Amino acid sequence: MEATSQGERDVAVPGSIFVSLRRELEKEVGALPAVHALHSAGYAAGSAAAPGFSEGDGVDSMPEVEFWARVTTFFARRGWGTVSHRTSGEAVGLLTTPDWVEATELSPDEGASCSFSTGFLSGLLSELAGGPIAVLEVSCRSRGDESCTFAFGSEGAVHVLYGRLLEGQELERALDGL
Repeated sequence: MEATSQGERDVAVPGSIFVSLRRELEKEVGALPAVHALHSAGYAAGSAAAPGFSEGDGVDSMPEVEFWARVTTFFARRGWGTVSHRTSGEAVGLLTTPDWVEATELSPDEGASCSFSTGFLSGLLSELAGGPIAVLEVSCRSRGDESCTFAFGSEGAVHVLYGRLLEGQELERALDGL
Protein backbone atom coordinates (compact mmCIF):
# COMPACT_ATOMS: atom_id res chain seq x y z
CA MET A 1 0.00 0.00 0.00
CA GLU A 2 1.18 3.47 -0.81
CA ALA A 3 0.35 6.49 1.31
CA THR A 4 -1.16 9.40 -0.57
CA SER A 5 -2.89 12.60 0.38
CA GLN A 6 -6.08 10.51 0.20
CA GLY A 7 -4.82 7.95 2.75
CA GLU A 8 -3.93 4.30 2.21
CA ARG A 9 -4.63 2.67 -1.15
CA ASP A 10 -5.24 -0.99 -1.81
CA VAL A 11 -3.45 -2.49 -4.81
CA ALA A 12 -4.07 -5.80 -6.53
CA VAL A 13 -1.18 -8.17 -7.18
CA PRO A 14 -1.20 -11.85 -8.18
CA GLY A 15 -1.48 -14.20 -5.21
CA SER A 16 1.72 -15.92 -6.35
CA ILE A 17 3.61 -12.95 -4.89
CA PHE A 18 3.48 -14.58 -1.45
CA VAL A 19 5.30 -17.72 -2.56
CA SER A 20 7.83 -15.66 -4.52
CA LEU A 21 8.51 -13.35 -1.59
CA ARG A 22 8.95 -16.25 0.83
CA ARG A 23 11.30 -18.15 -1.47
CA GLU A 24 13.41 -15.09 -2.32
CA LEU A 25 13.65 -14.00 1.31
CA GLU A 26 14.64 -17.52 2.36
CA LYS A 27 17.43 -17.52 -0.25
CA GLU A 28 18.71 -14.14 0.92
CA VAL A 29 18.40 -14.35 4.70
CA GLY A 30 17.34 -17.90 5.65
CA ALA A 31 14.06 -19.49 6.63
CA LEU A 32 13.51 -18.09 10.13
CA PRO A 33 14.46 -14.47 9.30
CA ALA A 34 12.16 -14.72 6.25
CA VAL A 35 9.26 -15.78 8.49
CA HIS A 36 9.95 -12.85 10.84
CA ALA A 37 10.20 -10.36 7.98
CA LEU A 38 6.96 -11.56 6.36
CA HIS A 39 5.14 -11.58 9.69
CA SER A 40 6.32 -8.06 10.50
CA ALA A 41 5.34 -6.73 7.07
CA GLY A 42 1.98 -8.47 7.37
CA TYR A 43 1.36 -6.95 10.79
CA ALA A 44 2.03 -3.45 9.45
CA ALA A 45 -0.28 -4.06 6.47
CA GLY A 46 -3.04 -5.46 8.69
CA SER A 47 -2.81 -2.48 11.02
CA ALA A 48 -3.01 -0.14 8.02
CA ALA A 49 -6.05 -2.02 6.65
CA ALA A 50 -8.06 -1.72 9.88
CA PRO A 51 -9.52 1.75 9.22
CA GLY A 52 -10.91 0.55 5.87
CA PHE A 53 -12.46 -2.45 7.56
CA SER A 54 -14.39 -0.44 10.10
CA GLU A 55 -15.58 2.39 7.85
CA GLY A 56 -19.12 3.35 8.70
CA ASP A 57 -20.37 1.62 11.84
CA GLY A 58 -17.79 1.21 14.56
CA VAL A 59 -16.89 -2.35 15.45
CA ASP A 60 -17.14 -1.62 19.18
CA SER A 61 -20.91 -1.85 19.24
CA MET A 62 -21.27 -4.40 16.45
CA PRO A 63 -22.84 -7.77 17.35
CA GLU A 64 -20.34 -10.65 17.14
CA VAL A 65 -22.20 -12.38 14.29
CA GLU A 66 -22.15 -9.19 12.22
CA PHE A 67 -18.47 -8.59 12.98
CA TRP A 68 -17.43 -12.05 11.72
CA ALA A 69 -19.69 -11.70 8.68
CA ARG A 70 -17.86 -8.46 7.91
CA VAL A 71 -14.49 -10.20 8.35
CA THR A 72 -15.60 -12.90 5.89
CA THR A 73 -16.74 -10.29 3.36
CA PHE A 74 -13.60 -8.19 3.87
CA PHE A 75 -11.29 -11.07 2.89
CA ALA A 76 -13.51 -12.51 0.15
CA ARG A 77 -13.87 -9.17 -1.66
CA ARG A 78 -10.14 -8.65 -1.65
CA GLY A 79 -9.35 -12.12 -3.02
CA TRP A 80 -7.76 -13.55 0.12
CA GLY A 81 -10.16 -16.50 0.30
CA THR A 82 -13.24 -17.86 2.00
CA VAL A 83 -13.05 -17.54 5.79
CA SER A 84 -15.19 -19.14 8.45
CA HIS A 85 -15.00 -18.33 12.15
CA ARG A 86 -15.63 -20.42 15.22
CA THR A 87 -14.92 -19.96 18.87
CA SER A 88 -13.20 -22.55 20.97
CA GLY A 89 -13.82 -21.76 24.57
CA GLU A 90 -13.42 -18.23 25.81
CA ALA A 91 -9.73 -17.67 25.12
CA VAL A 92 -9.15 -18.70 21.51
CA GLY A 93 -11.00 -18.31 18.23
CA LEU A 94 -10.31 -20.01 14.91
CA LEU A 95 -10.44 -18.72 11.36
CA THR A 96 -10.43 -21.50 8.77
CA THR A 97 -10.13 -21.19 5.01
CA PRO A 98 -9.96 -23.87 2.32
CA ASP A 99 -8.67 -21.50 -0.36
CA TRP A 100 -6.36 -18.96 1.29
CA VAL A 101 -4.32 -17.03 -1.26
CA GLU A 102 -0.94 -17.20 0.51
CA ALA A 103 -1.01 -21.00 0.63
CA THR A 104 -0.17 -23.10 -2.39
CA GLU A 105 -0.85 -26.77 -2.95
CA LEU A 106 1.33 -26.93 -6.07
CA SER A 107 4.52 -27.91 -4.26
CA PRO A 108 3.84 -28.82 -0.63
CA ASP A 109 6.65 -27.76 1.68
CA GLU A 110 6.79 -29.03 5.25
CA GLY A 111 8.34 -25.76 6.42
CA ALA A 112 5.95 -23.42 4.61
CA SER A 113 3.39 -21.26 6.35
CA CYS A 114 1.26 -18.21 5.76
CA SER A 115 3.62 -15.90 7.65
CA PHE A 116 2.47 -12.66 6.01
CA SER A 117 -1.18 -13.59 6.64
CA THR A 118 -0.51 -14.46 10.27
CA GLY A 119 0.99 -11.02 10.77
CA PHE A 120 -1.78 -9.36 8.76
CA LEU A 121 -4.50 -11.00 10.87
CA SER A 122 -2.69 -10.07 14.08
CA GLY A 123 -2.32 -6.44 12.99
CA LEU A 124 -5.91 -6.16 11.77
CA LEU A 125 -7.49 -7.85 14.80
CA SER A 126 -5.25 -5.96 17.25
CA GLU A 127 -6.28 -2.62 15.75
CA LEU A 128 -9.96 -3.56 15.71
CA ALA A 129 -9.85 -4.90 19.28
CA GLY A 130 -7.86 -1.95 20.59
CA GLY A 131 -5.24 -4.26 22.12
CA PRO A 132 -2.84 -7.04 21.20
CA ILE A 133 -4.23 -10.15 19.51
CA ALA A 134 -1.79 -12.99 18.84
CA VAL A 135 -2.30 -15.26 15.83
CA LEU A 136 -0.88 -18.75 15.24
CA GLU A 137 -1.36 -20.74 12.05
CA VAL A 138 -2.23 -24.27 13.20
CA SER A 139 -2.73 -25.84 9.76
CA CYS A 140 -1.60 -24.79 6.29
CA ARG A 141 -2.43 -25.99 2.78
CA SER A 142 1.18 -25.27 1.79
CA ARG A 143 2.23 -28.04 4.20
CA GLY A 144 -0.34 -30.43 2.75
CA ASP A 145 -3.22 -29.75 5.17
CA GLU A 146 -6.80 -29.50 3.85
CA SER A 147 -7.15 -25.89 4.97
CA CYS A 148 -5.34 -23.03 6.59
CA THR A 149 -6.50 -22.46 10.15
CA PHE A 150 -5.44 -19.50 12.24
CA ALA A 151 -5.92 -19.54 16.03
CA PHE A 152 -6.16 -16.12 17.67
CA GLY A 153 -6.49 -14.74 21.17
CA SER A 154 -4.40 -13.27 23.94
CA GLU A 155 -0.66 -13.83 23.74
CA GLY A 156 -0.82 -16.05 26.82
CA ALA A 157 -3.59 -18.29 25.47
CA VAL A 158 -1.95 -18.63 22.06
CA HIS A 159 1.40 -19.40 23.72
CA VAL A 160 -0.20 -22.20 25.76
CA LEU A 161 -1.88 -23.57 22.62
CA TYR A 162 1.44 -23.50 20.75
CA GLY A 163 3.16 -25.39 23.57
CA ARG A 164 0.49 -28.08 23.57
CA LEU A 165 0.76 -28.47 19.80
CA LEU A 166 4.56 -28.77 20.08
CA GLU A 167 4.00 -31.57 22.60
CA GLY A 168 2.10 -33.41 19.87
CA GLN A 169 -1.47 -32.84 21.02
CA GLU A 170 -4.17 -32.76 18.35
CA LEU A 171 -5.69 -29.31 17.87
CA GLU A 172 -9.07 -30.05 19.46
CA ARG A 173 -7.44 -31.58 22.53
CA ALA A 174 -4.93 -28.70 22.74
CA LEU A 175 -7.82 -26.21 22.72
CA ASP A 176 -9.56 -27.91 25.67
CA GLY A 177 -9.46 -25.79 28.79
CA LEU A 178 -8.16 -22.61 27.17
